[in-house]
Amino acid sequence: MIQFKRVDSSNVAFKMLVKQLDAYLAVIDGKDHAFYHQFNKTAHYKFVLLAYYHENLVACGAIVPVDNSIIEVKRMYTLPDFRGKGIASKLLLELENWAGELSYNACVLETGKRMPDAIALYEKNGYKIIPNYGQYVGIDNSVCFKKDLI
Repeated sequence: MIQFKRVDSSNVAFKMLVKQLDAYLAVIDGKDHAFYHQFNKTAHYKFVLLAYYHENLVACGAIVPVDNSIIEVKRMYTLPDFRGKGIASKLLLELENWAGELSYNACVLETGKRMPDAIALYEKNGYKIIPNYGQYVGIDNSVCFKKDLI
């Protein structure tokens, strides 16, 4: 059974998962890690979601406002032993529902071309590739997505 807990970025469990995510991304991103890492500071995230599988902390994600109608999905991470169980899809849906409660009309996100599992997750959940936005414009390794919520 999967349960979710809404917290903010001061949560110790979230910080622990983000540390593991950053270590994972440092390997995946290689020499590009410093560039991406600068955009993933979590100190002021108000909307963080933790996922528990049979009461064990297994995944996290966050949403960060871009403007009055769009919110960005950030810091999605599932512990390796719990991948392939549908947890990330359920977490993403829960983040989308929360975004809707907050009156946002769409979610955007960025992931790397070196992360085919992440790309597959977002496409499976109805996200469409869009031109790179913001700091990702002109970054060849970035893939940006959008999903309308209404």
